[in-house]
Amino acid sequence: MRKFPLFIALVVPLAFGLSGCNKKKSDLYAGVDGDFVTGTPLGERAEGSNFFGTGVERGQFPAVYFGYDSFEVASAEESKISQVASAVKSSSKNLIVAGFTDDRGTQEYNRGLGERRALAVRQALIAAGVPAGRIQTVSFGSEMPADSGDGESAWALNRRAEFGVTK
Repeated sequence: MRKFPLFIALVVPLAFGLSGCNKKKSDLYAGVDGDFVTGTPLGERAEGSNFFGTGVERGQFPAVYFGYDSFEVASAEESKISQVASAVKSSSKNLIVAGFTDDRGTQEYNRGLGERRALAVRQALIAAGVPAGRIQTVSFGSEMPADSGDGESAWALNRRAEFGVTK
């Protein structure tokens, strides 16, 4: 008889402790189906939409640049976001935001940082009134540099997000 209360005294706190861990785990992965920065769901992928494909017009808007190891959209870059948001809101076209990095860091790290940059720009566009379902993101990490040189001036050009507008 004495074992039963001892069992309950040990098992109940353990069960509550594990349920707390479970919540933390789900919080960690909140937004896995969408933007992990804010949890805003990503829209459906447009069939045939490829950032470098024939159905996407690139270079229509200036790139958004980032600081070293950062995915924060600097205040100096916000006017670019406003320009893109105005154009996209007044059309029926969708947008692809591609994130890029310089070549420092591992390929895996850079691919993740590029995605965080694309998602940060996506969130800024959503805040500026672009419907979330009209914006897709992709990361190329350091694989496609804007400047293949070495040094800070080249690295600064490679830390960017670019826009592609679907035709």
